Amino acid sequence: MLSAEVKNKYELVIGLEVHAQLLTQSKMYTSDSTEFGNLPNTHISVITLGHPGTLPKVNRKAVEFAIKMGLACDCEITRHNIFARKNYFYPDLPKGYQITQDKNPICVGGNVPITLPDGSKKTVALTRIHMEEDAGKSMHLAGEVDTLVDFNRAGVPLIEIVSEPDMRSSDEAYAYLAEIKKLVKYLDICDGNMEEGSLRCDANVSVRLRGAAEYGKKVEVKNMNSFRNVVRAIEHEFERQVEMVEANIEIISETRTFDASTGLTASMRTKEDLNDYRYFPEPDLSPVIVSEEWLESVKESMPALPRELHYKFINQYGLSEYDAGVLTDNKEIALYYEEVCLNTKNYKGAANWVMGPVKSYLNELTLHISDFPISAKSLAELIAIIDEGKINFSVASQKVYPEMLLHKTKRPIEIAQDLNLIQESDEGSLMPIIETVLSENALKVEEYRSGKKGLMAMFMGQVMKKSQGKADPKVATKLLTEILEN
Repeated sequence: MLSAEVKNKYELVIGLEVHAQLLTQSKMYTSDSTEFGNLPNTHISVITLGHPGTLPKVNRKAVEFAIKMGLACDCEITRHNIFARKNYFYPDLPKGYQITQDKNPICVGGNVPITLPDGSKKTVALTRIHMEEDAGKSMHLAGEVDTLVDFNRAGVPLIEIVSEPDMRSSDEAYAYLAEIKKLVKYLDICDGNMEEGSLRCDANVSVRLRGAAEYGKKVEVKNMNSFRNVVRAIEHEFERQVEMVEANIEIISETRTFDASTGLTASMRTKEDLNDYRYFPEPDLSPVIVSEEWLESVKESMPALPRELHYKFINQYGLSEYDAGVLTDNKEIALYYEEVCLNTKNYKGAANWVMGPVKSYLNELTLHISDFPISAKSLAELIAIIDEGKINFSVASQKVYPEMLLHKTKRPIEIAQDLNLIQESDEGSLMPIIETVLSENALKVEEYRSGKKGLMAMFMGQVMKKSQGKADPKVATKLLTEILEN
């Protein structure tokens, strides 16, 4: 275990390569289905398998999805796109090469703003985003010595999002990955499911002495299927590399795999150089030209991005940084909240309902917001009758809201009326109840007048009990105070 003093001598340098499977119905260069979870080798064809004489064709929707991600990250969009062959042998790569982009990726430069756990902001620069196809999947069954290969995934469209080595901690890497996942889900171009492999991350990790100008030799870590495992792998690599530098052991540029059960990385192979891949232009694909009209149509189809909604929720709806962050963490939740706000001016009240009872209900039943039985308009109506003093929040959340979940066509005011829950705010009707409570607690009245002001809560509790929760708390408090103070 390294001491804090030794660790503080070194700086961690991280660059991430994120592969996102695109939500197209067909593969990158063929019409084979991309549906996940089917029987092995059922979504294949002679083109997927690379049979001689077959010709690929570029998936237009995949190109549009790549452009969307580039626009979301402020990248420069390449207008003249040429594909390339990347040659390497793996059993799950049926053609013996991968069709990708080499020297002219579709998206160049760009950046991803992130928010760290302490609330500070940072911008991570991007090198590029390029299009390519996925490989198949090798499987090793228990007790079997042979490798089985499922080619269903081979040819599924990918974008690879390559960052600059701008991150300096595992927290920054986590925040960056979370933002990438949020972006692809907001754009509806990837489901972001790391467990199913639709979002995968390779981490390039190196260390250097603090203040040093040159980067250390980087190690690439693969095989991480969750954000938490990316963090663990980075933290392990930092300690491993610092130990090697301290012991004057040369760090080798290599590819390593991460074992989630041990938290350790292990060497897979030495890192390939670019010339090992023997890139050359793909002869079977014509260049893809992104015209001005095409680019404009993609721009027009762009949804509101999380950072745009975050800004709007703070500056237009007056929410805190925390509330805006919670609400924009999920696209559908953010859009539901915004729809509620179209029907109410109590933006903070709407946020409290969505972040509280609504999200709790969805989490408990593991439901999507599209399955939530209460419309945004109905929730706004519930907020309105609270604001109007017809019911209080306690009655709304404990009695009206549960009924709304069961009877989605019934308006909240109708439920409150049917259950006889409308608050009594008429002073003439409340005064007999208050006088009864005070006469039944004459000793407590004397104690209150002697200085025990905390008894007000007890008096209010009695009033609410005798009125069956229907007393308007503001009016009742005002009347109690007037009588007790005189």
